[in-house]
Amino acid sequence: MAASVGLLRVWRRRLSLGVPARGSFWGRQRKKDQPAIVEPSIPVKDVCPPPRSKKYLPPEDLQSRLESHVREIWGSSVSSDWQRASLADFSFKYRLLAQIAADLGHTVPNNQLHQMKSVKDVLAFYNTPVKDISKLDELGMKELPSNLKISWEYEVKQ
Repeated sequence: MAASVGLLRVWRRRLSLGVPARGSFWGRQRKKDQPAIVEPSIPVKDVCPPPRSKKYLPPEDLQSRLESHVREIWGSSVSSDWQRASLADFSFKYRLLAQIAADLGHTVPNNQLHQMKSVKDVLAFYNTPVKDISKLDELGMKELPSNLKISWEYEVKQ
């Protein structure tokens, strides 16, 4: 009984404040002269971006590039052993990783960000080349022994 009295008070308050009724709020009542909005259908191929290439080869001058970015961010406070500079301060870590990613076109994945504790870890990550082919494609390009045969096509036996 008390719940129904409370509900009645809420509805009276809504009506006195000019809050639209529930049906009109959810769009049941539409004005007759207002046309229905129809969005044009866009083919899926135009919406989806092309797959990003993961191929990465470290440049020859990677160490000097990284050192210049470290000295630019930390300034004169970095010691001569710049690879031991800590990335405990998140603002420094973000600025360094953002600048390196923009410079090299290769970003640190989210699942590896927590592993970046010092500049040495960043250097180790960017020194690792990344191939853009799968293990199956890589196996197909290898010279296989004569006694090994790989059937690449799926056969359905009936």
